[in-house]
Amino acid sequence: MSSAEVLAAGEPPTPVPAAPSGSRRGLPPLARYLLVRLALVVPMIWVLVTLVFVLLRVIGDPITAAQGGRLTPEQIAERKAEAGLDRPLLVQYWEYLSGLLHGDFGRSLTDNQPISEVLRVNGAATLELSFYALVVAFAVGVPLGRLAARYRDRLPDVALRLFAIVAYAAPVFFVGLLLKLAFTPFGWPSSGRASTSTLLTLEQVRPRTNILLVDAILWGDPRYVLEVLQYALLPALALGLLTGGVFLRLVRINLLQTMRAEYVTSARARGMAEGRVIRKVAFRNALVPVVTVMGMQVAMLLAGAVLTETTFEWKGIGYALAEYLKARDFLAVQGIVTVIALVVCVASFLIDVIVALVDPRVRF
Repeated sequence: MSSAEVLAAGEPPTPVPAAPSGSRRGLPPLARYLLVRLALVVPMIWVLVTLVFVLLRVIGDPITAAQGGRLTPEQIAERKAEAGLDRPLLVQYWEYLSGLLHGDFGRSLTDNQPISEVLRVNGAATLELSFYALVVAFAVGVPLGRLAARYRDRLPDVALRLFAIVAYAAPVFFVGLLLKLAFTPFGWPSSGRASTSTLLTLEQVRPRTNILLVDAILWGDPRYVLEVLQYALLPALALGLLTGGVFLRLVRINLLQTMRAEYVTSARARGMAEGRVIRKVAFRNALVPVVTVMGMQVAMLLAGAVLTETTFEWKGIGYALAEYLKARDFLAVQGIVTVIALVVCVASFLIDVIVALVDPRVRF
């Protein structure tokens, strides 16, 4: 008997059992979530790389912008041919993407350096500064956010909220200049990553990481470690306070919301002291949004690093980017901006992974 005859006779079809939601496509929800996030990273990177390429071609020819007025038209045409800029735009785009896949970001026009070498040396300095700034941001934002939540709507809370607004809204270069004016009269170093003699000494470290704190530790002399940290204090404060203000407000708001949850009320009902309720019960859950926002703060740190490194002559990626912009070396700018976009995309994905592991609610 056919299926049509069975239905016509009024016999219900045999039900097919549904697959459990957790075993759909054979993957658990966490694995599916991370795979989808990873798949979204690829088109995001492609869009950002394409935008960088197009925008730096729209503003004009890089060779003419960098060398115009100093070279004859024949010399400019020769430089274009050497750099491949006389080819059709689609050919340039394909070569640009192919070079990126092989780690080739091109060469700068002003000093003819491989961009990958500039990124290797200067990128380590920016990574070091970003680490210091995150340490300052957590050291300032997290405990002060807890304090503001504990004394809600009282004088400490009002003062800390005003401090968070000022720290977030004040331009980082202005904060840097104020710090230099405040500390320089006391002999505190306010420019560079270390003294010239220390830099020359740490160049002999093998293997050399270009992260001065690590190199100083590998050298084994505590004096160099202290000097590196001394030089890093002011730029770390200028950049870290910017993010610390965001963390302070986030911790305060989320801690206040968590304090109204039922499990916190139950802890109070059992006679647990208020300080212990905040520390042991509410605080950990209030940190989940802070970890989420950390991914967005990576872009803010890299943007702030340009101004911070220029203010304190900290020779990182931001400092190199500012120098190449002044020289109108758009090929070098293209390579550096591309790497910054890649770092932001990868950091956002890693933060998604951390949040998914910490918070079981982050699932499909």
